[in-house]
Amino acid sequence: MEARAIQRSVRQSPRKMRLVVDLVRGKQVNDAFAILKFSKKGAAKQISKVLLSAVANARVHADKVQERLDEDTLYVKTATVDGGASLKRFMPAAMGRATPIRKRTSHVTIVVATKE
Repeated sequence: MEARAIQRSVRQSPRKMRLVVDLVRGKQVNDAFAILKFSKKGAAKQISKVLLSAVANARVHADKVQERLDEDTLYVKTATVDGGASLKRFMPAAMGRATPIRKRTSHVTIVVATKE
């Protein structure tokens, strides 16, 4: 059984988010929560929320099909971070010019599945 959760337009750059997602990919859900809880990265909080949502979606799916779900058997099957829309801002520069600033956003997708 699989369940997924997606969070779109997270105000964090994809490059920073991928550093944290790489830590939890393929791990058991309980181990992934422990890693995220003690991570110093700011992206860990957002990824933890998405992982919690994926586990809740698995629980709801199991109830819908009248199946018993043991949450200890769940693991992070796939975890991806894609780039979202960039917020474009401008900053004053020398000699009356303006330099662009791109404030990047991310789309986080996490799929959890049960070990067979």
